[in-house]
Amino acid sequence: MERSDIQAHDIGPACPASPKIALKVFYSLGQAAQSGGFDTAVGFVFFYYSVVLGLSGTLIGAALAVGLVFDALVDPAIGSWSDNLKSRLGRRLPLMIISIPPTVICVGLLFSPPAGLSQPLLFVWLATFSIAARCAISLFHVPYVALGAELTTDYAARTSVVVYRSAAGVLAGLAITALGYTAFFADGGLQRAESYPGFGWSAAAVLAVCMSACCLGLRRYAAALPQPERVAEPMWRRMPSEVVEIFANRSFRLLFISAVITYLAQGLNATLNQHSFVFVWLIKSENIQFISYAFVVGLLLGVGSAPKIQARLEKKTVVLIGLSLLIANWLVMQGAWLAGVYAPVGDAALLPMQINSFVAGIGLGFVSVAYPSMMADAADEHEHLFGRRREGLYFAGLGFANKAAVAVGVFLAGRALDVIRFPADLAKTPGALPDDVKVQLVWVWGPIPAVIAVISMVIFASYGITRARHAAIAVALRPSAGG
Repeated sequence: MERSDIQAHDIGPACPASPKIALKVFYSLGQAAQSGGFDTAVGFVFFYYSVVLGLSGTLIGAALAVGLVFDALVDPAIGSWSDNLKSRLGRRLPLMIISIPPTVICVGLLFSPPAGLSQPLLFVWLATFSIAARCAISLFHVPYVALGAELTTDYAARTSVVVYRSAAGVLAGLAITALGYTAFFADGGLQRAESYPGFGWSAAAVLAVCMSACCLGLRRYAAALPQPERVAEPMWRRMPSEVVEIFANRSFRLLFISAVITYLAQGLNATLNQHSFVFVWLIKSENIQFISYAFVVGLLLGVGSAPKIQARLEKKTVVLIGLSLLIANWLVMQGAWLAGVYAPVGDAALLPMQINSFVAGIGLGFVSVAYPSMMADAADEHEHLFGRRREGLYFAGLGFANKAAVAVGVFLAGRALDVIRFPADLAKTPGALPDDVKVQLVWVWGPIPAVIAVISMVIFASYGITRARHAAIAVALRPSAGG
C-alpha cells in the first residue's frame, strides 16, 4: 500500500531546486572519470589482447566477463555500505576518495602485462586486473551516482544534473580517444604491442585528476548532507531484505530488466567495433578516431537536446526514441552490407560509418540522460511506497544490470570469434579475413544485437512513472503531507 504519511527526506543542505553551476561541474567530473575515461580506455582491451597479444577470444571474453560479474556482485554491497555509512565527510565521499589509488594502478597494469607470458598466465593477468580495476572504479561510481540523486529533488532539475554529467563523460571519452589515436595508435599503432602501456598509464592519469577534482569540489556539500540513522544489523544480514525490497517496486523491476537486455546487446556490439572497422570495412586504425568523433558529436547533440525534448515528452518516450536510433545503427549499414547493396571499404567507408555512428550517438545521448533521471524518480517512488531511501541500492542495481549484461555480451563476443574461427594472426594482415568469417562477424556485430534491443523496448514500454505521477509522489513526500 502506498505511504502518503511519510515525512520528507531532505536530500540536501538547502534542498536546492536547481544546484549551482559550479556544483554541477565538479559533480560531472566523476562521470568524466567513469564512463568517459575508464570505459573508453578499457574499450581497447579486447582488441589489444585478441589481435595484438593473440589470446583466445573465449579466454578474453571469460576474463573480462569474470571481472564484470564480480564487479556487479559487489555493487549492491557498495550501495548498501554507502547508504548507511556515517562520517564527517558524509556517507558517499569516503568511499569515492579511497577508490582513487587502486583504480589508477589497476588501469595502468591492465595495459602492461609482462612480455612473453603464456596464454594461461596472460589470461590470469587479464582476469586479475579486470576484476581489480572494475571493483575499484565501482567503489567510486556507486556512491557517486547516488550522490547525484541527492543534489536536487526537482523532476526537471535532475535531468539538468544528468546533462552535465553526461556531457563531461562525453568530453572525457573524446579526450581519451584523441589521446589514444594521435599519441599512441597512429600509423597502425593499434596493432603494435608497444603502443598500449603508455596509453594505459596516460589514461590512468586522466582518471586520477578527474576523480580527485570531483571529490574536492563536492566535499563541503557532501559533508553537509543528512547522515543516515545508525543501522544495528551488519550489512551481510540486512542486505538481502533490502534487495528484496527494491525489487518489490514494479518501476525498478522494469528499469532493471530492460537495462539488462539493452546492455547485453550493447556489450555484444561494442566489443566487436574495432574488429569490424579494421577487418571488414578495412578502415585504417588512425582513422577510426574520426568515427568516434562523429559518435561524440551525436552524443553531445543528444545529451544537449534531451532536456528540451523531455519538456514536451515523457522520459520513457525519450528512451524509446533513443533505443530506436541505436537499433538503426546496428541494422542499416550492416544490413546493406549483408545484402550486397552497399559495401564500401577503406576511405570510402569512413563517411558512411561516421553518419551511422552520429545517429547512434544521438540515440545514446537520449538514453544516457533520461534513464538515470528515471532511476532517481523510481527511488523517490520507493520512499513513497516503503518509507525508506535506497538511492545507493537503486543505482547499484542499475550498475549491476549494466555490468552483468555487458559481461554476457563480452563473453558472447569472445566466444563468437572462436566459433566463426577468427584468425589469431591478423595483426599485420588486416585485409586477409576470409569472406565467410566477415559475414558471420557482421551478423554478430549488428543484426543480432538489434533483435535483442527490440525485446528491451517491448518490456520498457510498460514503465509507469510519468511527470504527473512523480508530481503526486513529490507532494506526498513533503512534510505537510504527513500532517
